[in-house]
Amino acid sequence: MNFETFKTYCLSKPGVTEAYPMKGEVLWLKVGGKMFAMANVKIIKMDGEKVSPFHFINLKCDPERAVALRKKHSAIKPGWHQNKTHWNTLLMGKSMPDALVKELTDHSYDLVVASLPKKQREGLK
Repeated sequence: MNFETFKTYCLSKPGVTEAYPMKGEVLWLKVGGKMFAMANVKIIKMDGEKVSPFHFINLKCDPERAVALRKKHSAIKPGWHQNKTHWNTLLMGKSMPDALVKELTDHSYDLVVASLPKKQREGLK
């Protein structure tokens, strides 16, 4: 999956907004004002080395599922610069299947939507 495909997929979901904080180095995708995905859009330093644009995506994840995914997929790591219990980092340069990226993006979005107040959730429909 490339960056434009990922971004378009996320923005097609109800209520999703985008922001480019941190000097425009990363894209934050939010629903109801809460982030559900983050991806680098410029060359940045990650763990001491420079990485190319769209090197990673951070996605919220159920804690038990997060651990299982990390054990099963070498390209899924604990969330970089985020809570390692609730976030995973998907390394996009390591043959990450598009279907899995979409599934985990959906899961992240759904977790955040479920945490929103009822009135806000209903407004997304």
